[in-house]
This record gives sequence, C-alpha cells and structure tokens, in this order.
Amino acid sequence: MQRRLVIIPTYNEKENIEAIIRAVFGLPVAFDILIIDDGSPDGTAGIVKGLMQKEFNDRLFIVERSGKQGLGTAYICGFKWGLEHGYDYIFEMDADFSHNPNDLPKLYDRLANQGADVAIGSRYVTGVNVVNWPMGRVLMSYFASKYVRFVTGMPVHDTTAGFVGYKRKVLETIELDKIRFKGYAFQIEMKFTAYKCGFQIQEEPIVFVNRVLGTSKMSGGIFSEALFGVIRLKVSSWFRKYPIPQEAR
Repeated sequence: MQRRLVIIPTYNEKENIEAIIRAVFGLPVAFDILIIDDGSPDGTAGIVKGLMQKEFNDRLFIVERSGKQGLGTAYICGFKWGLEHGYDYIFEMDADFSHNPNDLPKLYDRLANQGADVAIGSRYVTGVNVVNWPMGRVLMSYFASKYVRFVTGMPVHDTTAGFVGYKRKVLETIELDKIRFKGYAFQIEMKFTAYKCGFQIQEEPIVFVNRVLGTSKMSGGIFSEALFGVIRLKVSSWFRKYPIPQEAR
C-alpha cells in the first residue's frame, strides 16, 4: 500500500490550521499530515495536538521546534521524518490555503501515473495564475522564476514554487544535509539538485490564491536570497559531483 505524507510548516497559523487539516483529510485520496511548528506563540501547536487526540491520532503528526528556524530546515526535518516513517510520496504545502488542497491528488497522479519524480504545483506554466497579489509582487515573482530558469538551465517555469511532491527515491538520493538555503531559495535548490541528479520534473498548473487569514511571512530579503543565491548555486554546481539515483547505478 502506497503511503502519502503532506508536510505543512507553521508559524502563527491558528486561523487556518484546523481548516487546512480537515480539507486535506476530506480528499478522495488518503494523505497523512505532518505539521512542523516553529514555536508558534499563538497556540497553533495546541490546536493540532487537540485534533490528534480527539480525531486524527493515526493520520496527523506534529514536530515542535523552538523558535523560527527557517522554511528550508522545516522541510528537511519533515523529509527525514517521512523517510524514517516509510512514506512513498512526500508533499510540501502551505498552511494558509494559497495552495488548494484539491490540487494534491493531481500532484500525486503526476508522480504515481505520469512518470514524474518531482511534481510542481506551478503558477506560471500556463501564464500567470496568481490571485490577490499586488502587481509588483506578481511581476517580481514571475521574473525571478524566469531569471532562475535562465541562470540554472532548469526546464521549470515556477522555480520558486512551494507546492511540490516528491517520490521517496528523490529525497533518498538528494543529500539533504548539503541543502544550504533556509528561506525560499531552498525551493530553488531542491529543484535544481533533483534536476542535476537526473530526475524527471513535471509541472501541474494551479491557481495560487494569496492568504485571506493570518500574516504573510514573505519579505524582500527572501527574494534577494533567491536572486543572488542562484548564482552561487550555479557556480558551485560546476565543482560538485551530484549523486546518481539508485536504479541508474
């Protein structure tokens, strides 16, 4: 039986967390959920633990960390947890409904039936599918992805996307402890590393809707990390030998 895990990092998401958990558990395809909470002072973790005790003790899990340690380290923590607990497919998703849970089965289908090793919920593969973002932010995000595609040579339109599914073998092959970036450039580094390892990457068109409840964690520093970090990423790739997937050895 194939096991599927959705990793949701949280920091102050009390307005959204119960609704997103129930939305994922209400899907026709069964997914387990792992919350990585970075010490939310608003009680997010308490809401999750209450749901675990009352309803979802066998499908909902939480790892509590002390303080904000970065998006990348949260996902690396979740990836390692998912591998240790035997999951076949592992997904990244935001807590704030900017990623529609109804798109999760589409990403899973890409991995299970359409030959993808990495499936990206893409805002830009069919134009620009972003709702409720200021135009300046849309343009910054769109052209940042174009820039990353140009510099790295990755055949990916939405290089900074945070709605992603991985087959187990990808996360086993990528040397997770060598992933350096902690902010949103982490998303670029994961895709680039998977690409350099020879994995098949596919993009599934999605509509990204800006959060309605809670506070955005985005900042200008996040974009500058992505813009300047991608050059270091490309240059370092010239001197690095990337691991080969097990079946190709």
